[in-house]
Amino acid sequence: MNQNNNLKIALLQIAPCKTLEENLEKGITYCRKAKERGADIALFPEMWSNGYNIYGRPVDEWKAEAVPVNSDFVNSFGSIAKELNMAVGITLLEEYENAPRNSLVLFDRFGERKLVYAKVHTCDFDVERNLTPGEDFYVTALDTACGEVKVGAMICYDREFPESARILMLKGAELILVPNACPMEINRLSQLRARAYENMTAIATCNYPETVPDCNGGSSVFDGVAYLPELESSRDTCILQADGQEDIYIAELDVEQLRNYRKKEVHGNAYRHPKKYGLLTDTKIDEPFVRKDYRG
Repeated sequence: MNQNNNLKIALLQIAPCKTLEENLEKGITYCRKAKERGADIALFPEMWSNGYNIYGRPVDEWKAEAVPVNSDFVNSFGSIAKELNMAVGITLLEEYENAPRNSLVLFDRFGERKLVYAKVHTCDFDVERNLTPGEDFYVTALDTACGEVKVGAMICYDREFPESARILMLKGAELILVPNACPMEINRLSQLRARAYENMTAIATCNYPETVPDCNGGSSVFDGVAYLPELESSRDTCILQADGQEDIYIAELDVEQLRNYRKKEVHGNAYRHPKKYGLLTDTKIDEPFVRKDYRG
């Protein structure tokens, strides 16, 4: 049981293995380690089932590695969540109809599947064009040792679109989980900071360590609370910033502080004018320029 009533979020910044079975074994081991450190939620990097190993390979080869959402691989993390009394956000290349999805499955501490989210903004300028994009953003009420917390998810490139976090905030998200597989440099970190600030929402991102190609660690948690009554100016909303090493990084989120802040501050949904935003939902006028070497 969490004694100080803060929500302890474990970011499993770990390198994948070569097979699904090895990733399952390593993933379970690190869930246990996270629980030993008092975690209430453990989050994996993007597409843990195959280590986001989809670049530089024949498409049909990596598509064959997709696993169903009700597979033994996924359900094993539901079982360990129940055993450990700890929520688990497991990620996978999900077998889905005509083409796989890039997905996250969130189990609560009782082992119940609470949310299945598929990446909406797939990187269609590159190899992810071979995936099926998700259709919506979801928020669930997650029962934790600290009480109920409203949790949503977005994945990597979703971060680049303010609408992702905005919709999750409007659906009630207090915490957004973000599995990731790309270099977390100053601009991407700034996007996460902005998403947390403008929505008064905590955002927890788990990346692969620097030993994984085109990744550099840098997992982070922003709590979304920019101002406190006792401070004369704004505060740093970053409560965790990992280095590049493989490890479990744990942040303590003060949920009550966040809720009190959301009741009093001017961001999020407080002063929006949605009737004036019609252009945001119009069809794209033209195709943007895209970099061929970008990974999101």
